[in-house]
Amino acid sequence: MPLALLALAIGAFGIGTTEFVTSGLLPDIAADFGVSIPTAGLLTTGYALGVVVGAPVLAVVGGRVARKTMLMALMGLFVAGNVISAAAPVFGVMLAGRIVASLAHGAFFGIGAIVAAGLVAPRKKAGAIAMMFTGLTTSTVVGVPLGTLVGQNAGWRVTFLIIAGLGVLAVLGIAALVPHQPRPERTRLSGETAAFRNPQVLLAMAMTVLGFGGVFTMSTYLAPLVTDVAGYAPSTVTWLLVLFGLGMLVGNLIGGKYADRALMPMLFTALGGLAVLLALLPLAAHDKIATAVVIPLIGAFGFATVPPLQKRVLDQTADAPTLASAVNIGAFNLGNAMAAWLGGLVISAGFGYTGPNWVGAGMAAAALLLALLSASLERREGRDGRLVASGTKPVSSDTEDAADVAAAADAERVTAGR
Repeated sequence: MPLALLALAIGAFGIGTTEFVTSGLLPDIAADFGVSIPTAGLLTTGYALGVVVGAPVLAVVGGRVARKTMLMALMGLFVAGNVISAAAPVFGVMLAGRIVASLAHGAFFGIGAIVAAGLVAPRKKAGAIAMMFTGLTTSTVVGVPLGTLVGQNAGWRVTFLIIAGLGVLAVLGIAALVPHQPRPERTRLSGETAAFRNPQVLLAMAMTVLGFGGVFTMSTYLAPLVTDVAGYAPSTVTWLLVLFGLGMLVGNLIGGKYADRALMPMLFTALGGLAVLLALLPLAAHDKIATAVVIPLIGAFGFATVPPLQKRVLDQTADAPTLASAVNIGAFNLGNAMAAWLGGLVISAGFGYTGPNWVGAGMAAAALLLALLSASLERREGRDGRLVASGTKPVSSDTEDAADVAAAADAERVTAGR
C-alpha cells in the first residue's frame, strides 16, 4: 500500500476525532461558557448539520477541481474551523468554528475514497479504501479518549489545537505523498440527481438518518450519563469512550464482512439489536458494570449499520453514485443532529440524562420498520418483474399469495399459445 494512504488516514483520523470528542468534553465546555448541557449539545447538532450541507455542495464543487488540490483545500477548511473553536471567546463563536470544520467532512471522505482506489491495482481497491477509513475508526478508540483526557487535564481548547495540528500534518502529507490528480471529467448534475427519484434510495437514506442517529442520542450525552447516573468519576469517561470506540470498530468490521453476504439480514439484526440496547440503557445506567457492558454493545450494533447502509445506497445508484454517496454521509450526520437536538429537548423537559436513550430506541425501531418495508417492496418488485416478463399482469398485494399458482398457469398457457 502506498504511503499516500497514510496521509489520507491522518486526515480521516483528525476528522473522526473532532466529530466525536465533544461527547467527553461536553460538561467542561458547558461550564466554561456558562451554558447548560443541552445547549452545549448544539455543538454536535451544528457539526452534523454542517456535514449535511457541506457534503453535497462540496462534492459538486470537487467534481470541477483536481482531486489532490480539493483534498488539501478541504483539510485547510478543517484546520481553520478547529482553530476558531479553540480560540472562541463565546459559545456562539465556538459553534461557528464547529460548523466551519464540519463542511470538509463528507466531501473529504467521498473524494478521498476515489483517490485511494486510484492509487493501487484494481484487486486492491477495497483494501486501499478500507485503509483510509481505518483513520476514522481508529479515532474512536485512540483519538477521542486521548482528546478527552487532554481536555480534562490541560483544557478543552488544547484538544482542539492538537486536532488542528493533525489537519496541518494531513495537508503536508497530501502535498508530499499524493501524486498529481488530473481534473475529473465533468459529469451532468441531472444524472446524479436522478438517483433521488428511486424510492429505495430514499428509504435507505431515511434508515441512515434514523438508525445511526439513535447512537448519537446516547453518545452526545455520554459524559453526564455515566457521571451523574451511573456514578463514575469524570476521569473514567475516557476509558468508557475507549470501550465505546472498540465497540464501533468491531461493529464496523462485522457489518462490512456480512454486508456483502446478506445485506438486509445484517441490517435487520443490527437495527433490532440497537433498538433493544438503547431501551435497556436507562435501566442499566444505574449499575456501573451493566453500563460498561451496554455502551460498547451500542457502539458495535450502531456502527454495524454503516457498511450495509452505505452499500445499499451504492447498489441502488450504480450508474451515478458520487452525489448520492456524499448525501448519504450527510444523512448519517442529519441523524446525529436530530438525535442531539431531541436528546437535549428530553433532558430540558425533566426526563434526566437517561431520557435521550428512549428517543434513540424509537429512532432505531423506526429504521428497522423502514428496512422491513424496503425489503418487502424489493421482493414485490422482483415478483412483479418476473410475472411481467412471463406475460402475466401483476396482481394486487392482498390477493397475490392466493393467485401465485394461477398466475404461473396463465403464464404457461400464454407461452404455449405463442
